[in-house]
Amino acid sequence: MKRDVFQMCSEKVNQRIVALELELQKLAESAASDTKSSMGDKYETAREMINLEKEKFSTQLADAQRMKQVLDGLEMENASVKVVSGTLVKTSTCLFFLAVSLGKLVVNGKEIFVISPASPVGQELMGKQVNNSIIFAGKQERIIAVS
Repeated sequence: MKRDVFQMCSEKVNQRIVALELELQKLAESAASDTKSSMGDKYETAREMINLEKEKFSTQLADAQRMKQVLDGLEMENASVKVVSGTLVKTSTCLFFLAVSLGKLVVNGKEIFVISPASPVGQELMGKQVNNSIIFAGKQERIIAVS
């Protein structure tokens, strides 16, 4: 299960990178094809809008590339007794995968919350073991399994 979750996370991040690179390429082409007209202000405004979009997509791309680096650096083969980055944690009501912030994914028909170890819940889980408890969504959750 852990391997499948990791694989889906990698696919999602890679898809995000490809999509953002494509958007940046489209913006570059749009900027290159935009010619200066006699309507100078309109041209400058369009150019500035393109630059703002480029900046936004560049920031998102950098974030996605950092996520890829984190995923690439995870040790997936070693089983851990304590919760660390790359751990799949089963609590009394939820499944968590501590790696990067991707939110809720469905893997093999099961909902899994893919969270960063730096998130509030991630911080609660880090270092915990089976039978330890955390507070999640206002409820106490007992850790049932760590892999």
